[in-house]
Amino acid sequence: MTQTTPTDNDGRFEFRRILTDERSRGIVIQIAVVLAIAAFIAFITFNTITNLKSAGLATGFGFLADPAFFDINQPLIEYTSQSSFARALLVGLLNTIMVSVLGIVAATLIGFMAGVLRLSDNWLISRLVTSYVEFTRNVPVLLQIIFWWALLTGLPKVRDSLSIGDVAFLNNRGLRMPAPITEPGFLWVAIAFFLGILGAILVSRWARKRQDLTGQIFPAGWVSLGLIISLPLLVHIALGQPLGWEIPRRTRFNFQGGINLTPELIALWLALATYTGAFISEIVRAGILSVSRGQSEAAFALGLRPNLTMRKIILPQALRVIIPPLTSQYLNLTKNSSLAIVIGFQDLVSIGGSILNQSGHSLEIVGIWMAIYLSLSLATSAYMNWYNKRIALVER
Repeated sequence: MTQTTPTDNDGRFEFRRILTDERSRGIVIQIAVVLAIAAFIAFITFNTITNLKSAGLATGFGFLADPAFFDINQPLIEYTSQSSFARALLVGLLNTIMVSVLGIVAATLIGFMAGVLRLSDNWLISRLVTSYVEFTRNVPVLLQIIFWWALLTGLPKVRDSLSIGDVAFLNNRGLRMPAPITEPGFLWVAIAFFLGILGAILVSRWARKRQDLTGQIFPAGWVSLGLIISLPLLVHIALGQPLGWEIPRRTRFNFQGGINLTPELIALWLALATYTGAFISEIVRAGILSVSRGQSEAAFALGLRPNLTMRKIILPQALRVIIPPLTSQYLNLTKNSSLAIVIGFQDLVSIGGSILNQSGHSLEIVGIWMAIYLSLSLATSAYMNWYNKRIALVER
């Protein structure tokens, strides 16, 4: 007769406990799924590398050190056609980030303004905003990008440029604007600017605590604005104005000096901002409507003005409803910026495509695209989640 040792009994008991315990069983299943996915990815990767080697195609990221041999029309950092593929990708990444940040800022302003104005009692304003929202949301963003690009490239030629205050000029080559010229000492102006921002944050926190304790309202907004503007301005004047501006000058065939924003950049920015802003406006409108009407009625009964009621009472409560779907719109805008390739704006996807055609390293380029867009999306989500937790209601 076979006897079961205590060790065998203990092992069977532990295994039975893992299978019957819901939490332990869930952990085991998750580990098994992760291992299966990792094994599948490893199999695909090994199989792909083997097939590429059998076809005589090299793998790896060593090609990024090779010279690019192509130009980029609007780099934010120093770049020439002799620069490496890696630097070209960096230029494309910076262009993508620039368009995304500009688009997010503009779309947020448009969305909040349109969301509030759509609830206006003024019939004309409400209907105009509704028409904008419904039209923009139901036209593909790709067509809107092409529309703005066609409109901007249809502007007058350089010699017939539209003058904006004799300091900026608009034509079919873009918008020529004054360019900043920094001199020794400008670093102190920048430091003063950041100190002004820090001072504004401290003043706002102090004013909020003071109001909670005493009920007295301190004009923190105006004081903060004064710190941010006046402090660097005083330093700028005291140091002999180390920041100047290079005004564009007309020549026979073009302009000299200044900085030029290409039609592709402006068209992409306008299209992404107006398209995403229309969706944000609906999110804002839904957030405002989620706040009980009794809140505004109580504020009016206390004598608060409508604009102050909206800023101080309605919007702070609506933000808790607005932020989660707003994050999705920010992510969509960042990913939609890849459509810039249609109008020739050289962002990450466009430059990566040029590198892919020259080097033939398709897997590596696609991998870089996926890793960068994933990183940008995760960074945006992390910040928005942090902000969402910061404004969340905390139960006492």
